Amino acid sequence: MAILVLQRCYIIMNLLFGLTFVLLNSAHCFNPKRFNISAATDGSDWSQAGATWYGLPTGYGTDGGACGYKNAVAQAPFSSMVSAGGPSLYKSGKGCGACYQIKCTSKPDCSTNPVTVVITDECNGCVEESVHFDLSGTAFGALASSGRESQLRDVGVLQILYRKVECNYNGKTVEFQVDKGSNAYSFAVLVEYEDGEGEISLVELKQASVSDTWLPMNHSWGAVWKLDVTSPLRAPLSLRLTYLDSRETVAASDVIPAGWQPGETYKSNVNFLLELA
Repeated sequence: MAILVLQRCYIIMNLLFGLTFVLLNSAHCFNPKRFNISAATDGSDWSQAGATWYGLPTGYGTDGGACGYKNAVAQAPFSSMVSAGGPSLYKSGKGCGACYQIKCTSKPDCSTNPVTVVITDECNGCVEESVHFDLSGTAFGALASSGRESQLRDVGVLQILYRKVECNYNGKTVEFQVDKGSNAYSFAVLVEYEDGEGEISLVELKQASVSDTWLPMNHSWGAVWKLDVTSPLRAPLSLRLTYLDSRETVAASDVIPAGWQPGETYKSNVNFLLELA
C-alpha cells in the first residue's frame, strides 16, 4: 500500500514537473518585441519636402506674392523669411499665413538648424513633390552653415525636413487692410498677422445695427475675403475669423470704424494667442 502511494506521488510529481516545463518554454517562445523607448518619446514630427528659391539671393521672393501681403513680406515680422508654397501648402490661398519650421540635413553645406518661414506666395509649378517650398533667397540661405549660403543655393532642388508650427508675432495683433476697390456695397479685406495656426477657413462680418447676425464672406483670392450686399453696409463693422484646422474663432469687434476708407489698414486688439484690453 505504501509502495502504491509512493508511485502515485511520483507520477503526480512528474506530471507537475512536465506541466511546469511546458509553461516555462511556452512563455519563452512568446518573445515580445522590445519597445523602442527613444522612438516613442523623441517627439519627432518632421516630414520630408523639396525646396528651391526664387528672387534675389538675399531678397524676399517677390512683392506681396499671391497672398497679397505686398511689401510687408520684406518687413518685420515677416523679415523676408517667407516662402511660396506648392498646392498642398498654398491650399488655393487658405494656406496664406501658415508658419513652418524647416531644416536642411541632406548636404554638407546645411547647418541642420531649424528656421521658421511663412507662406506668402504660390508656386504653381511646384508639383513634383507632394510638399514643396519655393523659398525666398533669404530663407534658403538661412538653411546653410555660416559662410556657405552661396554654395547651398547652387544645389538646385534641396531635400529638407519640415513641420507646421504656431505663428507668434510677439504681441502683434490681427490687421485688416481694406481693398482699394471697396465701397458700401462691395467690401473686401486682406487679413494679416494671425497668430497660432495662421490659416483661416472663414471670415464673417457683422454690421453695427445687427447685433447677432454674422454674414459669411467669400474667399476671393490669397488672404483676401469679400462680401457683396444689396443694401449699404453700416459701420462700424466687426469681423470674425475661424481657423482652418481647429475651427477656433476670434472676433474683432468694431474693427472697421465709421468713415472707413479703401486702402486703409485697421489694427484689431485681438489675436488667437492673446487678447488685449
